[in-house]
Amino acid sequence: MKIAIVGLGYVGLPLSLQFARSGVTVLGLDVDRSKVDAINQGRSYIKHIESAAIAGLVNSGIFSASTDFHKVKKMDAVIICVPTPLNKNREPDISFILETGRSIAPHLKKGITVVLESTTYPGTTDEDLRGVLESGSGLKAGTDFHLAFSPEREDPGNPDSKVALIPKVIGGYTPACLEKAKAVYGQAIKTLVPVSSCRAAEAAKLTENIFRSVNIALVNELKVVYTAMGIDVWEVINAAKTKPFGYMPFYPGPGLGGHCIPIDPFYLTWKAREYGEHTRFIELAGEINTAMPLYVVHQVVSALNERKKPVNGAKILILGLAYKADVDDDRESPSYVLMTLLKERGATVSYYDPYVPVIRPTREHPQWAGEKSVAWTEKSISAYDLVLIATKHNAVDYQQLAKWAGCIVDSRNAMATVKTKPGQVWKA
Repeated sequence: MKIAIVGLGYVGLPLSLQFARSGVTVLGLDVDRSKVDAINQGRSYIKHIESAAIAGLVNSGIFSASTDFHKVKKMDAVIICVPTPLNKNREPDISFILETGRSIAPHLKKGITVVLESTTYPGTTDEDLRGVLESGSGLKAGTDFHLAFSPEREDPGNPDSKVALIPKVIGGYTPACLEKAKAVYGQAIKTLVPVSSCRAAEAAKLTENIFRSVNIALVNELKVVYTAMGIDVWEVINAAKTKPFGYMPFYPGPGLGGHCIPIDPFYLTWKAREYGEHTRFIELAGEINTAMPLYVVHQVVSALNERKKPVNGAKILILGLAYKADVDDDRESPSYVLMTLLKERGATVSYYDPYVPVIRPTREHPQWAGEKSVAWTEKSISAYDLVLIATKHNAVDYQQLAKWAGCIVDSRNAMATVKTKPGQVWKA
């Protein structure tokens, strides 16, 4: 079998490697020439994926990359792994899915299987994508080609997360489509979880991320309440999670980041309006999580005031630009919001992140593109009036930070086990 995987980012590249390791010939397709060139040269552009893993498969001839979508005509299956952001009005933007559909449709052959992995609202696969594929190919889904949805479940930065071992939910447009999609994924994934339809599979993915969004919002709200009461929310969570049943720990932070949790719940919120339903829980969770950067900035202002230093004119260092620990993924990172809010208040803002040496252009925060991470030296770090910990990278020496920085605002509980001076650390 020959498989084309469209989109070679944090989802598509690991999936491509897993299929190739399983003996499937994989063609990676992407409009980004730099990614295609890197793969064909055996180089990785994602921190947690080693170049050697790519080079070995490329050199064996089982994995290659291209920008030429005409090559789809030689494939037995196409898997779509492209972004699904929100637009400026926080409405779903499935343009990448539809554009991919238009690009591959003219090259589809009878019997081919097309699977969408991008997180989206129920109905995208069997309505929107199907329409584009059928009109562009002249083929009929469920009769001439097979169509399915199987949500990605990537967990970047988690060394225990293996693509082959994560159960794969699959929903087909028809029962025959489901069987074909199972045959595709069964070559590389150990456990398959078939569901009744594409819509059920789309809803399953949204449910997973809504669950996280709502529970993170809960602990974020508790953090604000407990802080006002003089109670350490981290101590409370550590105590509560010792209960062996009926409780699952979630942790507060400076806001939500990544391409999933801040975005995906609003796909269901938008779609629910079509049915006259109002998703109050989801929208409330979104309000709470969106407000967290402002709460953290207030803590920064308070910490500076304690030292008789106004935020206007203060030098502030954001420690951690990636949205989660130990990854180089800065999509939707709350650090960008923190930097912008502090700059608007007159602060001079810089950042340090060992995994993001230079800020790449982003749709939401283009003004920070090109900014470089500061050096991790005593001279550099001690020059700042305050260091705000936004991401808890394990590669950072926090004891060294305590030695170098005069004032630290910790939104990730990174300094909990570090020896510090009285009044040096503020929790946010």
